[in-house]
Amino acid sequence: MNDTNQKQHILAIGAHAGDQELTAGAVLAKYVMNGHKATLLHLTPGEKGHKILSAEDYAKQKIEEAHTFGDTIGADVRFLDYKDAELPLDETVKYQVADIIRELKPSIVITHWSRSMHKDHENTHHIVQDARLYAALEAIKRDLPNHRIKQLYYSENWEDMYGFNPEVFIDIPEDAFEKWIAGLNCYAFARGETGFPYIDYYKALTVVRGVVNGFKRAQAFAVGPAGVHQRLQYFN
Repeated sequence: MNDTNQKQHILAIGAHAGDQELTAGAVLAKYVMNGHKATLLHLTPGEKGHKILSAEDYAKQKIEEAHTFGDTIGADVRFLDYKDAELPLDETVKYQVADIIRELKPSIVITHWSRSMHKDHENTHHIVQDARLYAALEAIKRDLPNHRIKQLYYSENWEDMYGFNPEVFIDIPEDAFEKWIAGLNCYAFARGETGFPYIDYYKALTVVRGVVNGFKRAQAFAVGPAGVHQRLQYFN
């Protein structure tokens, strides 16, 4: 997207609350700050990763944190009603996501890469792949008319690195970076409460992906087969 006057809507779909915030949140913040729209769709809260809190209590916390992150960067937040580590790969959830795509009419969708150490991430990838098709086909009759997204990108998640090839690098300006970090600090797990220093890792990754592409910071994405290396201010 080279014309920033043409307003865009990005839909970032993650298996768990926090997945796309970490991996694409700085880009979402940049888009919103430039007058575009962003929505985060979480298929589960990601509620089973806390060593002390029950899944029920942690789900409530993660949902609150997700909405606080959204408020911080100016993005909308939605959840589907599935459980962490139990996300099905079936037609029901695919059509739920397809219906949301038809409703929101995003121009760009971001989701997980296809290979991961976490089954929910892999399932989300395949759910979104089929949902994109179901949303686009006019012959599939649903409550809302069909909608074709312009492009599908895969964000760089440390759990999804098997075969991941970063191909698109989006420049992250300082103001978007600061807003992103402020948002991430709303998540206890991102601050390291569950044992991994997520914010430190993803902050460092923006530097790694930026400096080799002539940017101070960048977030990286894959496009899959036939992808080419691109240094961009905005998605094409």
